[in-house]
Amino acid sequence: MSAIPFPSLIARYAAAAVHPVRSRVSGSGIEGIDARLRAIEAVCQRWLIAYSIAILRISVGAVFLGFGMLKFFPGVSPAQNLVESTTHILTFGLVPGATALVAVAVLECTIGLCLIAGRAMRGAVYLLVIQLAGILSPIVLLPGRLFSGTGIAPTLEGQYVLKDIIIVGAALVLAATLGGARLAAATNNK
Repeated sequence: MSAIPFPSLIARYAAAAVHPVRSRVSGSGIEGIDARLRAIEAVCQRWLIAYSIAILRISVGAVFLGFGMLKFFPGVSPAQNLVESTTHILTFGLVPGATALVAVAVLECTIGLCLIAGRAMRGAVYLLVIQLAGILSPIVLLPGRLFSGTGIAPTLEGQYVLKDIIIVGAALVLAATLGGARLAAATNNK
């Protein structure tokens, strides 16, 4: 049985007491916690700058592809009647409801696939502008149908249309990236 080298252990512990382990974050207490949180925030911000536009593009594409696919199956899309009524008004009754539904389905699926793939983005944004004009037109063309809830509260169809205002904002961001706009960290964080 070998003897435990107590003198060397004592020497190591004494050296550790003289030179304690230092935190990698300067400062102590609240300042140290604040510095650590700012470092975590900086890592998150770099990740968001790198990936958030692509995530937005794919998310909007998935929404369009999903809602577009529903329109290929009569009676499945909750917006079917609204699409048919709006198209009837916009085309002065020249386009039958079933044809309009398929046309909107093709348009939405095309936009969705382009956004998901990240291909033909300029064309996808132009199609998106046309689609958003059609999506939001019931606000002007059929306000009684969209806002006939209690008081002037939106109906379920009205809520369906109003949520598309968020897609307008997303489309504006995506359109800005066509011209080379990119996210960047601010130079003077305070």
